[in-house]
Amino acid sequence: MANLLVRGVEDTIVQRLRERAAAHGHSAEAEHRAILIAALRGPKKRSFAEFLSTMPNIGRDDDFARQQESGEP
Repeated sequence: MANLLVRGVEDTIVQRLRERAAAHGHSAEAEHRAILIAALRGPKKRSFAEFLSTMPNIGRDDDFARQQESGEP
């Protein structure tokens, strides 16, 4: 694995990183790593159920009922 050194970070940002790490029970290095992974890994794939739950609840069920053609019973 590669090492990463970040220079020129404002003291206030470093302090916030330390506070965030403490809140999560991590070292500042582990928190920094977690932030980078979350930012660069890409979007999490949603399950089909999660996708469906984002759809608005509009219309009525009978709006989607099958229509019978004139020649069928």
